[in-house]
Amino acid sequence: AKDYELRQYETAKWVSTVIRGESQKEAMRQGFWKLFHYLQGKNEREIKIDMTVPVTCLVKSGCTDFKISFFVPFEHQDSPPQPTESDVFVEERKAAAIFVRSFGGFASPEKYAEEAEVLARTLRNRGQPFHEDFFYTAGYDSPFKLFNRHNEVWYFKK
Repeated sequence: AKDYELRQYETAKWVSTVIRGESQKEAMRQGFWKLFHYLQGKNEREIKIDMTVPVTCLVKSGCTDFKISFFVPFEHQDSPPQPTESDVFVEERKAAAIFVRSFGGFASPEKYAEEAEVLARTLRNRGQPFHEDFFYTAGYDSPFKLFNRHNEVWYFKK
């Protein structure tokens, strides 16, 4: 469809942290730095790991817990080094079909929520079953990139 796409994601490992009781913007900031430190060597092997995209944030309806995640690079998928911080963990996300809406610009939590609502409305109107109680935000660009930015919102297909 012109306003969204359906992607099939394979099972993959992500490094994540959950930030509780903060605004989404503050949770993203705190979560990013915790995960960045993991990549910089705060892991059991004390190795540096390349930064990957996207950076995702799990947003649940009516909840102030936000799970921030980095995709584990392909060369570390088989055995990612374990984090040394207790609130950072490696998780395996199962293969899934995901509805994706892309948009540009600098994405705020409000913009992500707006785009997620547009996607949800479109999916409902087309009779596409999806998990409505949560969505993911996905950011692909460094904060220093000014133009041609790429952001997404994801709903999982039922």
